[in-house]
Amino acid sequence: MPKAEEAITSFTKLAIENGVKRLVLLSGRGEEGAQQSEQALINSGAEWTILRASWFRQNFSESFLLDPVRQGVLALLVGDIKEPFVDVDDIAEVAVAALTDNRHTGQLYELTGPRLLTFAEATEEIAGATKKQIQYVFISNEDFLLGLKQEGLPIDVVDLLMELFTNALDGRNSSMTDGVQRALGRKPRDFSDYARNTAAKGVWDN
Repeated sequence: MPKAEEAITSFTKLAIENGVKRLVLLSGRGEEGAQQSEQALINSGAEWTILRASWFRQNFSESFLLDPVRQGVLALLVGDIKEPFVDVDDIAEVAVAALTDNRHTGQLYELTGPRLLTFAEATEEIAGATKKQIQYVFISNEDFLLGLKQEGLPIDVVDLLMELFTNALDGRNSSMTDGVQRALGRKPRDFSDYARNTAAKGVWDN
């Protein structure tokens, strides 16, 4: 994100000045800008751990994809690109481990889920879990941009989403890693478990 490196540099400096010794950075997978922020943390002098995460599953239930899922039509500019969607609960557990266990100091973990799914396949799993008709529609860049602007999103959010969907989702991250296993000693949570558990809470009910 714009000015992220500057913000992280200032934050780490302030933290260290106030006695903080260990920091964990949530970073983006396959993003050059994010790697600049990672380097700022590495150069800070703090004990560090970096978590490079793939796309959050919870974007479908706690963020900008929630309303489209509820409305039954998820329209995005992503075709057959597969993504190893990660569960934010796995990320949180790794972060806690990194903050409380010296073994994780100086480690860079790439965190992914255990399966590759297209956005259409992820939508199908959510539809199956909710027993609702939810359609995935592939749209053009122009239509996606127009939809974001019509929603009245701030321009920096619009620019960020366009960057993520056009660049980070170009296939560069269509692979799985063992980051969760290395950090926690177990497999990452499966998408089907996320879909089933979230549906049971009524999050996607109209």
